[in-house]
Amino acid sequence: MRRQLLMAAALALLPATAIAQDKPDSLNIGIATFLTGPASVFGVPARDAAEIIVERINDEGGLDGVPISLTYIDEGAGGESMMAEYRRLAEDQGVEIFFAAVSSGSCGAIAPVAEDLEVLNILWDCGTQRIFEENDYKYVYRTQANATPEMLGALLYLLKTTPDFSTIAVVNQDYAWGRDSWDIFSTALKAMKPDVEVVGEFFPAFGAPDFSTEISRLQALRPDVILSTSWGGDLDTFVRQAAQRGLMNSTTFLLPLGESSLERLGSALPQGVLIGARGDHYFMHPERRDDPEFQEFVETFHERTGAYPIYPAFHMYQAFEAFLAAHSKAIEAGGGEWPSKDQLVEAMEGLTFQGLGRELTIREDNQAIEAQLFGTTVMTDEHPFAVLENMMIFDGEDMTTPVGEESIEWVGSLTPDYVDQVDVATYDR
Repeated sequence: MRRQLLMAAALALLPATAIAQDKPDSLNIGIATFLTGPASVFGVPARDAAEIIVERINDEGGLDGVPISLTYIDEGAGGESMMAEYRRLAEDQGVEIFFAAVSSGSCGAIAPVAEDLEVLNILWDCGTQRIFEENDYKYVYRTQANATPEMLGALLYLLKTTPDFSTIAVVNQDYAWGRDSWDIFSTALKAMKPDVEVVGEFFPAFGAPDFSTEISRLQALRPDVILSTSWGGDLDTFVRQAAQRGLMNSTTFLLPLGESSLERLGSALPQGVLIGARGDHYFMHPERRDDPEFQEFVETFHERTGAYPIYPAFHMYQAFEAFLAAHSKAIEAGGGEWPSKDQLVEAMEGLTFQGLGRELTIREDNQAIEAQLFGTTVMTDEHPFAVLENMMIFDGEDMTTPVGEESIEWVGSLTPDYVDQVDVATYDR
């Protein structure tokens, strides 16, 4: 982040006539995240990260001298309310930059509206691959991976660490993310390990408070592996209830979004669970944890919130890094002048930037390429919750559907040899 701020500060020294004409008095960014409801355990840390980031930018003089303010849209209020507030901010208050949203369903609704309103919308967290595979957008960009590399990474980690399984079951939330992620995972599984039998598919409602029916069925089915791509409060509830009934002692659990629940679940999450981080996000990232910028963010977040940052907080950091990098790129291309909305959008194309993980690049289809980190839970004396060991970081380029192709068809064309073809680095704790 300091790179962009230093560049903006240097450009601020140029003659005033070159940069001051269209510079606003302030810049308001609209952010959609879950502030209420069970998913707020996921959305509020992202809000906290945004406030830490903006506070630091403003303390250092603002964005090229312009202070940033944030206006939040609560996804927890429901789709109709969220979209009404989104339109109000864009049409009545003139907000031209949005970071939205968390839920794949929300992103699917927001993307065409952002295009219609001609506002820059950064998909800062949602995972559905359909956004850019089924549509062509000018104003919508994603600054992290989509579901395809996230699910392929999960499957590859499973095949590399626990290859001798013959049955699997899934428990996913019944909405776009839960269905799409399972379609990708199951299609890839059939292509790479076709002898595995799917013995159960369960899709409880989003926000379900009770998983006793699913757990009873799973105990009877006794699958070797149970996959759940659920997240937030739903995942926490499922894991606690499964642990209480002993289900986690008799099968391997694979939780591709589990990193966000490690601290909240505490001792309820046993050792030996396979965990994903939706990107290479982890408060003890093996490649970045000694980096001063990384340490500063983790320490500040912990001091401010009492918790360690989880992947939605890191995704928010990435969204800001992409925006700041694009802004600096646009200013440089414009000879030092404050960029127009279209100049900023143009700067997003092909952008290379770095958050608190590995470097990312936005492809020609507006989709970022992001590495994927996975690990296995272990209890230590260092923390009262499970941490990760046997970590693997997979290169995102190898696992992202090529531009112009659809994920289901592409992953269905993979072969068992693909397991050994993807570049991966392995780390202990």
